[in-house]
Amino acid sequence: MVDPVSSADRVRTLRWVKLGTVLLVGLSAGLISVQGGATIGLIAGSVLSGLFIGGALVWYLFPDADSIAPAARGREDR
Repeated sequence: MVDPVSSADRVRTLRWVKLGTVLLVGLSAGLISVQGGATIGLIAGSVLSGLFIGGALVWYLFPDADSIAPAARGREDR
């Protein structure tokens, strides 16, 4: 039988998903700028803006780990 996912594992996985999402948004903004033929300064600005927007999206869209599986709370001590 498989044990339930621990709260620490859930928090760690969600942290990696959030970080990956922020990096995906930031780097995609930079790649679009490169494809458009922007200068180095504009590319760096695009990446920084994309990272900021990605952080705002993660803050708004992703819940905390306890909100994802609230039924799993309290069962870790078994």
